[in-house]
Amino acid sequence: MSSFTIQLTFHGDLPFFLGRKASTIERQLSEKTSVKDVIEACGVPHTEVDLILVNGEPVDFAAILTQDVAVDIYPVESSGITSFTENRLQVHNIREFVADGHLGKLVRDLRLLGVDVAYDTTAEDRQLVKTASDGNRALLTRDRRLLMHAMVQHGYYLRSQDPLEQTVEVLRRFDLGSTLAPFSRCLRCNALLQPADKADVFAQLEPLTKIYYEQFRRCPGCEQVYWSGSHFGKLQKRIEIIRSRLAGEDET
Repeated sequence: MSSFTIQLTFHGDLPFFLGRKASTIERQLSEKTSVKDVIEACGVPHTEVDLILVNGEPVDFAAILTQDVAVDIYPVESSGITSFTENRLQVHNIREFVADGHLGKLVRDLRLLGVDVAYDTTAEDRQLVKTASDGNRALLTRDRRLLMHAMVQHGYYLRSQDPLEQTVEVLRRFDLGSTLAPFSRCLRCNALLQPADKADVFAQLEPLTKIYYEQFRRCPGCEQVYWSGSHFGKLQKRIEIIRSRLAGEDET
């Protein structure tokens, strides 16, 4: 087969992954190659790509390139194009996630907001991929190579290294703003909390807590007990800041 040229143009924020200012790259190929492989060879995980146009026509990741073509690659929620709504490649309503072991603070924020996030600090890459695949969870990570794994169907590469900004990124990417249920999930093990009678948790309480608090919830998984103690105000403030950032407001 004679060599041929692929011209790739990355739109929206996808040039972030290229490590260069230019958004257009040319690749010389000498054998037929899937468009997914060509895109990921440029450093862009397939989980970040929502629409691919080859010479103006929509294709999926399995499309094979065999001749000179122009390829346009668009991210999720790209403002640059509103057509081809039936040809989008990403699911936008994912509600369950798995995070890699470096994202503990992000996981705590998301669970605080009621978001279902599986998390194991000791999980290896293959375990993360399996959890994402088996549970149809979106994988959250800053390891782009992990997102390129063929078994990973849904995922997101976190742009920021700041946990607060990461939380807002995830909420925006997966449109979670209307689904939040703060203080409904265990921060330790992710299970949904259940109301608990004071008598049932009395033995687990500190002396002053036994005196001043009457309403409790308990995790059915790890049996951690929750109540609106002195820490509650700080957590509420954290939620307010996240909601403000999500709405595009400045922190006050």
